[in-house]
Amino acid sequence: MLSSLFRSFRCAFAGIGWALRTQRNLRIHALATAVVTVLGFGVNLPAWKWCAVLGCISLVWMAELMNSALEILCDRITTEPDEHIRRAKDASAGAVLVSAIISIVIATLVFL
Repeated sequence: MLSSLFRSFRCAFAGIGWALRTQRNLRIHALATAVVTVLGFGVNLPAWKWCAVLGCISLVWMAELMNSALEILCDRITTEPDEHIRRAKDASAGAVLVSAIISIVIATLVFL
């Protein structure tokens, strides 16, 4: 039981590692995460503000990882132009954009 749990963690970390190596936008999010984290420590954010910041960081990372997974799956299905796949990819990218914009608004409120 414990070995299967460790195996699932290994798979999850492998997926994050793959995405960081291959997905430019996730590397941008990683840089933003580092900047916001350093800034948060620099201004000594209280715990409740850290909760908001970490919630936003996790939301953006989750959206970007899911977007990457969906794009890979869609590309596996077909590389030919397909309206349904285009819509799915666009909607998934839109989810990342919405989470990033809302995170920027929240970060502005937290840090100002």
